Amino acid sequence: MNKIIRWFGVLFAFGMMSSAWSAEVEFRQVTPGVYAFVGPLTDRTPENLGLNNNIGLIDTSEGWVFVDSGAGDLAAKALEKAAQKIKAQPVVAVVNLGSQDHRWLGNDYFARQGAKIYAYQGTVNTQKKMFAQLQDSVVKKVPALKGMKMKTADKVFESTQNQFSIGGVSMQLNFYGDAHFSGDAVLWLPEQKVLFTGDVVYVDRMLGIHPWSNVVSWNKAYQAMRALPAEFVVPGHGRVTNWQKADAETGDYLAKLVQTMTEEAENFSGVGVAVSNNKNWPAFKHLKHYDSWHKRNLNRAYLQIEASL
Repeated sequence: MNKIIRWFGVLFAFGMMSSAWSAEVEFRQVTPGVYAFVGPLTDRTPENLGLNNNIGLIDTSEGWVFVDSGAGDLAAKALEKAAQKIKAQPVVAVVNLGSQDHRWLGNDYFARQGAKIYAYQGTVNTQKKMFAQLQDSVVKKVPALKGMKMKTADKVFESTQNQFSIGGVSMQLNFYGDAHFSGDAVLWLPEQKVLFTGDVVYVDRMLGIHPWSNVVSWNKAYQAMRALPAEFVVPGHGRVTNWQKADAETGDYLAKLVQTMTEEAENFSGVGVAVSNNKNWPAFKHLKHYDSWHKRNLNRAYLQIEASL
């Protein structure tokens, strides 16, 4: 009963946060010592400084640890200011989960303040490969972020499961497979039962399959990650949640996408017919951006799967 009451409290707080977006960055407690900023479900804008994603914050005996760093200096400064409102202490580390702009282009700012950057090797590889493209893209939407510099991890993990500790807090940076971007990783806090999924999980809004996404691998990564006994799931986008909602809005969608588009490809349907046959999936229509992303996801999933047969 206490766990249920606590869950309703967490979901209410994050629900209120998502319903009325303000340019002011605010972290809300997920569980003692662990916080999350839940970005708006809209696109990057000058008003939100490119922070339309979720960012984690962990309190340790050495100082703050950020889970991802925002889309450049101004975003990183806003995140730092919000953390200091909770507790005045230095930012000692940033753990990167992915390669999309708002997950790591703030690294340089935090590194200049003395923070150590941590990431999985595959994440770093993608960051280096896509830096110029990501920089150009985000600056077009948020011109004030111009001038950012590439800063990748000081501590690069090569294993798929990496246990480490910062300031007495045990952490595990895991890679289960390429997903939204190549090298997408997750951060597991075993003592707090909190999982930061980065862009492996979306709730409240439709996930997006990009040309560089890997839908089959993403589905496998989700299913493998699902074995973690998380009580709190902090997705890449959307409210802090639990496995039940993550399954309904990400896991089930990925599984259906792979199964259905595989059947269509094996039947030589052709991409146009495959998309037309599957354009109406009622179980996911409530997700924001369904109308603009679902058919695009079908198209790209079919072409990826067809090319692999």
